[in-house]
Amino acid sequence: MASTENPDPETGKSEPLPASTEPLTPPQAPSSASGFLDCRKIDIIIRVLLFSATLTALIVMVTSDQTEMTQLPRAPSPAPVSAEFSDSPAFIYFVVALVVAGFYALISTIISISLLLRPEFAAQFSIYISSFDMVALGILASATGTAGGVAYIALKGNEEIGWNKICNVYDKFCRYIATSLALSLFASLLLLVLSIFSLWKRTTT
Repeated sequence: MASTENPDPETGKSEPLPASTEPLTPPQAPSSASGFLDCRKIDIIIRVLLFSATLTALIVMVTSDQTEMTQLPRAPSPAPVSAEFSDSPAFIYFVVALVVAGFYALISTIISISLLLRPEFAAQFSIYISSFDMVALGILASATGTAGGVAYIALKGNEEIGWNKICNVYDKFCRYIATSLALSLFASLLLLVLSIFSLWKRTTT
């Protein structure tokens, strides 16, 4: 074994080498707490965006009414005719779906913030939240597709069955419908991201 003593050239005696004064710090294992908090923060941000998108789409949809002077069949002169979302069952279903999705986004955001503060309950609620995410996605996506089909007929019409286009007259109404549909599509994509994100967290834990 090699000696740790250094001989003194004046006395000829060996003196021990001074020990290092720096304490040895053992390597620390990476903590998963920071990763858990980051995932929860991303989840909350997405849910806040979801609530904002659904609320904005709902407000735009319910304020899309427009009144124009229109020549009705068998009418001697043009008369004021209004276009509202309540005129179509598809648009009514779309509004109801936005209300449901917006309310769910608000509740799930509050739950996610609570789970960030009390992470010991995260495992119990994660399965329920991910399941409701997929249910909300199905409701909102189906309503968006249904309303989009009616909006396309309003834009292009259908000559084969005698449905006239109305967007050339009710331009504001159609713009509001298109904006609401775009926001709803964005909200559906956010719900899809949340569903995939929840599935990824369950497979990696």
